Amino acid sequence: MRSWELQLAGCQSLKDKRRVLRSLKDRLHRQFNVSAAEVDHQDEWQRAALACGVVTTDRRHAEEVLGSCDRLVAGEPLAHVVSTEIAFV
Repeated sequence: MRSWELQLAGCQSLKDKRRVLRSLKDRLHRQFNVSAAEVDHQDEWQRAALACGVVTTDRRHAEEVLGSCDRLVAGEPLAHVVSTEIAFV
């Protein structure tokens, strides 16, 4: 699992925030076949916690997929990555 704490400086409402996060979640799912969800700060306009997970028997594959996800999120111009965490279970 990879999670990101995000700053969404351009969002002026929850609707703006949901639009940015929905776009990120959809691209993560479509491009890397991962599950993604907003996991914290649901009622804050300019802050979000996003997480994605991949299920595989090969840790190397999981690391590659999550690394690609990390690059996609880091490249989002409307979101600044404040922190990130990774966990393997």
